[in-house]
Amino acid sequence: MNLLMHYYSLFPLFIFIFFLCKLLFSSSPRDPKNSPWPPSPPKLPILGHILQLGSYPHRYFHQLCNQYGPLILLQFGSVPVLVASSSAAAREIMKDHDLIFSDRPKSTITDRLFYGSKDVAFAPYGEYWRQVRSICVLHLLSSKRVQSFRKVREEETRFMVEKIRQSCGSVINLSNIFIELTNDIVCRVTIGRKYSNEHRKNGVRGIKSLLEDVFEMLGMFDIGDYIPWLAWVNRINGFDRRVEKLGKELDEFFECVVEEHSHVKKMEADGLDLVDILLQLQRENTIGFPIHRDSVKALVLDMFAAGTHTTYTVIEWTMTELIKNPRVMEKLKDEVRTKFKRPEDLETMQYLKAVIKESFRLHSPAPLLVARRASQDVKVMGFHVAAGTLVLVNSWAIGRDPTIWENPDEFKPERFLNSNVDYKGMHFELIPFGAGRRGCPGVAFAISVIELAVATLIHDFDFSLRDEELDMSETIGMTCHKKVPLSVIATLRVG
Repeated sequence: MNLLMHYYSLFPLFIFIFFLCKLLFSSSPRDPKNSPWPPSPPKLPILGHILQLGSYPHRYFHQLCNQYGPLILLQFGSVPVLVASSSAAAREIMKDHDLIFSDRPKSTITDRLFYGSKDVAFAPYGEYWRQVRSICVLHLLSSKRVQSFRKVREEETRFMVEKIRQSCGSVINLSNIFIELTNDIVCRVTIGRKYSNEHRKNGVRGIKSLLEDVFEMLGMFDIGDYIPWLAWVNRINGFDRRVEKLGKELDEFFECVVEEHSHVKKMEADGLDLVDILLQLQRENTIGFPIHRDSVKALVLDMFAAGTHTTYTVIEWTMTELIKNPRVMEKLKDEVRTKFKRPEDLETMQYLKAVIKESFRLHSPAPLLVARRASQDVKVMGFHVAAGTLVLVNSWAIGRDPTIWENPDEFKPERFLNSNVDYKGMHFELIPFGAGRRGCPGVAFAISVIELAVATLIHDFDFSLRDEELDMSETIGMTCHKKVPLSVIATLRVG
């Protein structure tokens, strides 16, 4: 939810609007003891708190949390926004009142990129969402299906190792290698073959480049969603054209994919990918409602978006923290190089699992998760929340809560060794995948890729940096990966 610099160019217009208002600033924050509403910092008229967000909203919200408490009410234009920054608040939103907060807010960007939000992640809560989520879980994300993709994971991991092996002794961009790994795995299980480096003859960009733009767009702030009468600003500053262009490119890519599958009829024994299955369901129409072509493309795009950038981001931050913390790296090496002989051994590697949990805690791949919407009036932590309120859960702040985590800024996997805290949505102090009905259904898929990749890298190579200090800055966008790619020198393990 980042406010882009192009809105600052219109600041003089906003100043003019302010002078037309009777009040320049709202009153001081309301005292929660005397008000049923959550506390709120001062705001500007019309815009509310929009201009205060900056490039890293999760960090700004964390600062507000320290000042006003774990639940704050902001105003983005005409839209009230509730920000939850504690595990207790997250529990009430995603468990106690999960049904009320299971809807998604209306978004012009997701509507234009995801075919009217016909995917799983952004679809409004209702029967359509339940049906398409069930299809994706059953045919791609169930434990049985994840296990069936083992060969794909292992092959692509070997390809990753070979790329690194060929560049041993020289500087390697590991971030790029991780993007290719996750992209190629998702390509193979979703659309049947790899497209990562392909530029099609009709000029359509490859999926890797398209997805980078998708995540950038999803992290942008569409002022028309919050101040409808200022929607024209997007036409002036070129934002609408950018979204339209990206939407057209995505549609051309996925139209080509669907068209290819439409002309090749495969049997179950041939190994059906997700597009094959969706087209089969479309033809047979046995699920109670029609699956239109746009729905097929939206669901496939959803699987790409959910399965690539978030997964590669976790691998990237995990390896970054390991290189930054030699003590942890050496301890993990001892476990991996002693126990890791075949993929089944991953289940016994408790320190590896602790390392990945600690990486999730410090570097939640989507720090504000996906926005929710209150479908009716409700009370959260004793405060009134009105129907229609947009709700953000700051998993990044929860992972740094000193009342939960001792020395929260320290990368210390040992904190998880004697703990039952997990990331599957039952423990609200660690919710990188969200929780409740709208929690990410792809946890098992992501973890299977992350564990195998990290264990293989640690088993086969030693890594060192060049002389410069390791840069830990983040990118802006819906996901927060490293701003500066992880560049290292790899050495093949001896012995």
